[in-house]
Amino acid sequence: MARLRVLLPLPLAGAYDYRVPQGMPVPPVGSFVAVPLGNRGSIGVVWDGEADPGLPERKLKDIEGVFEVPPMTESLRRFVEWVAAYTLSPPGAVLRMAMSAPAALEPPAAKAGWRLSAAGQRARRGEGARLTESRRRVLDVMEPGEVYAPAALAAEAGVSPGVVRGMADAGLLESALLPPGERFPVPDLQRPGPELGPEQAEAAAALREAAAVRHFGVTLLTGVTGSGKTEVYLEAVAECLRQGRQALVLLPEIALSTQWLERFERRFGVPPALWHSELGSRRRRDTWRAVAEDKVPVLVGARSALFLPFPDLGLIVVDEEHETAFKQEEGVVYNARDMAVVRARLAGASCVLVSATPSLETLTNAETGRYAALHLPVRHGGAALPEVAIIDQRRTPPERGRFLSPPLVQAVRDTLAEGQQAMLFLNRRGYAPLTLCRACGHRMRCPNCTAWLVEHRVQRRLQCHHCGHAEPIPETCPECGAEASLTPLGPGVERVQDEAADLFPEARMLVMASDTIPGPAAAAEAARAIAAREVDLIIGTQIVAKGWHFPHLTLVGVVDADLGLAGGDLRAAERTVQLLHQVAGRAGRAEAPGRVLLQSWNPEHPVMQALVSDDLEGFMAAEAEQRRPGHWPPFGRLAALIVSAEDEREADRAARDLGLAAPQGEGMEVLGPAPAPLALLRGRHRRRLLLKTRRDVAVQPILREWLGRVAVPASVKVQVDVDPVGFL
Repeated sequence: MARLRVLLPLPLAGAYDYRVPQGMPVPPVGSFVAVPLGNRGSIGVVWDGEADPGLPERKLKDIEGVFEVPPMTESLRRFVEWVAAYTLSPPGAVLRMAMSAPAALEPPAAKAGWRLSAAGQRARRGEGARLTESRRRVLDVMEPGEVYAPAALAAEAGVSPGVVRGMADAGLLESALLPPGERFPVPDLQRPGPELGPEQAEAAAALREAAAVRHFGVTLLTGVTGSGKTEVYLEAVAECLRQGRQALVLLPEIALSTQWLERFERRFGVPPALWHSELGSRRRRDTWRAVAEDKVPVLVGARSALFLPFPDLGLIVVDEEHETAFKQEEGVVYNARDMAVVRARLAGASCVLVSATPSLETLTNAETGRYAALHLPVRHGGAALPEVAIIDQRRTPPERGRFLSPPLVQAVRDTLAEGQQAMLFLNRRGYAPLTLCRACGHRMRCPNCTAWLVEHRVQRRLQCHHCGHAEPIPETCPECGAEASLTPLGPGVERVQDEAADLFPEARMLVMASDTIPGPAAAAEAARAIAAREVDLIIGTQIVAKGWHFPHLTLVGVVDADLGLAGGDLRAAERTVQLLHQVAGRAGRAEAPGRVLLQSWNPEHPVMQALVSDDLEGFMAAEAEQRRPGHWPPFGRLAALIVSAEDEREADRAARDLGLAAPQGEGMEVLGPAPAPLALLRGRHRRRLLLKTRRDVAVQPILREWLGRVAVPASVKVQVDVDPVGFL
């Protein structure tokens, strides 16, 4: 009997051998199969390679069944192997990300819907009794013979579900089974796109050509905020669809992409398919299967969408490619931006990286010719870039107990008086980042992490933003017992909101933070309220920094522009200039010119000067020259080992043993072991070691040999992070 290798979606070293029972056709490589595993069943994928002929027959178990779903493509199987090898992860752990909706392997059950009855078809032609306006709208959207889901039909016609039920009771509609699975509308490629300016048209032509040649290539698309980058790369999406291939657009925070989806629908007449953590299990199941069956032309998703089973992927767009949200820090640690380039290469697809503030790694690849580069130098429609100025808080500090300086307060007042909208930006959630006892100096900290508890005054709780621990604000100090002695230190957006309510009592305010905008529905409502001018003053964290278009917003005030520059993070300055540049780009999108005011205690810092002079290119060049001599990325390679254990002594011992066994050689250096900045996280003590090498040194073989020399106890976890973007 035939033998096959089956890779299971488990953190195992490799594929297992199974036997094909007599009478069962040998399933092709890539097939999804049901197999026994110990005392339970599992689902796996028939993997490449020959089974071990020396394995005794009695040790083999039979494949139990084959799922009727398209096999996993060769390009996706190679991608799973590549990611596993690059990140030093078990292939099965990566496969699990590609099998994220196992229910999709079963054929979808048929569901009941409505279609036009004979009476309904006559009424649609205008024969018979008069119809109400609501019923007429329902008939207008229905085609004879088509079956419609009840809720979707009511939504498309803009009526209540009761109208649809009433039409069924009246005999205008009859029950019928819907086609199995979710139906994804096909974009209208004949629909004219927006009128593009000369630079936009030239960039769009280059991206269309790259998508049409059906070969791998990477293009970096840059441009000032508001220059129309989205409209330009949507032309590449259109060309990809004309070629009969699928397109994938990755966004860093899919829950906040409401306005992006509206742009897509204006361009193509229909919404794209979605893939993100907010989707329900049924929608995930239907979407996964539809992607595999080539029924999804365009999908927009978060980083995990990269592992969906596209049979013919022709284009991958990574929007806001510099965003650290593309880095997955748990489980298989990978950067979706970099893996998107690999997936495109294996699929023979075009890849477009998009950003107004590209990462230094991507800029270097463009400068050395590895990536093509396109740039949009001006805002679309002639809108002017905002004027950026610094408020030196050493000269004009805020009043005692406040955080908004007099010049910023006056600027907000003037803006609101002119009937325009203003934004106050502070990248810090909650009311205050630290709560301190005035009597004994005790600081409220998380019991599970090396982090202060953040006060959330509205909810009357202290919360850790790393592990989620929360507790009520105590009436007395837990250390000395003093009553009413706990006081908040420093500002969060809630505290800025309180201050703004005192200073601008007539202003209608909206706080935009991950606490207050938890998902797509809340994001859509916030965008609607701001566009409808139901909001005068927006107070936000980093979620307001990208992708939003607020035409009446003319002033952005950054409450603490220095936040993020402290500490020893390699990329602190780069991230800060990117974030503040993106925030500044929210101002002055339409006819009214915009202003950006940065409150800073260090106005001479290169980040502040780059923002004022609008010289992002010069700043990144200087940043590159600082990193080059020490072989820091992108001119060298980094890989981190994060050692963690519940017992601090065990973590120290394992980290010490790894340090003693550290590799040595030309072009490499090991830093550590040392306590991580978050030395305690979720109850585990953490130590870090950092391998630094020249750019031409492959770190994976070095890491494998290093880890193979040390026996790490089962109670200790060693996480490998190749190309780390954060150092907490």
